[in-house]
Amino acid sequence: MLIAGFWGAMPELKYKRIMLKLGGESLCGKGQVGIDPNSVAYLADEIQAVKAHHVEVGIVIGGGNFWRGNDPYAQGMDRASADYMGMLATVINSLALQDALEKRGMYTRVQTAIEMRAVAEPYIRRRAIRHLEKGRIVIFAAGTGNPYFTTDTAAALRAKEVDADVLIKATKVDGVYDKDPMKYRDAKKFERLSYNDAIVMEQVQVMDNTALSLCMDNDLPIIVFDLSKPRSVERAVLGEPIGTIITK
Repeated sequence: MLIAGFWGAMPELKYKRIMLKLGGESLCGKGQVGIDPNSVAYLADEIQAVKAHHVEVGIVIGGGNFWRGNDPYAQGMDRASADYMGMLATVINSLALQDALEKRGMYTRVQTAIEMRAVAEPYIRRRAIRHLEKGRIVIFAAGTGNPYFTTDTAAALRAKEVDADVLIKATKVDGVYDKDPMKYRDAKKFERLSYNDAIVMEQVQVMDNTALSLCMDNDLPIIVFDLSKPRSVERAVLGEPIGTIITK
């Protein structure tokens, strides 16, 4: 059976519940810091295209457009304090995306690993699953709530906690290469990659090793793709070959 969509006839829905990992830089557009309304609108449109297929969507956003605990300008600070600042940056991004999604008629919930009840729900696993079952988009903010862990690890952790079928990581390149395709024209793209190979590829940081190991231990597939290509998330959940898939 085929589904008619933006790209014409498409395969049946492959993933019913997904965890989408977005970098904070995806919200700032061509700028280096802050939030660009056009970039947020683009993300909301991409997610809306996925929701049209009744996919259950969880989202984890980084805070790199504002602050990272391991950034050079954070050197000299206490690492735990710097990481907590990064977690707060992810909350700002989550609220911005929530606003854009709800303006398009989608129901959302932001859940934070650090309690701040005035702006979002505290993260409660069973409540998050119930929100997903009801068709609400759940945005998981503040990382894992602990310093020294990246938002990649938070995405892998939340994906397993809510029983997501796949972790989809949006990047600036259309998959995983053996070296930086921005610098080397002869860079080779992998259509499929094992967890072990992704971990040992130090020259190309796909995700941090903690996140990769968590996915490997729990057999959670990862799809890495270029977010700038329209309807790329939709194509991924419909099972089209896009980017690089990391599995056993």
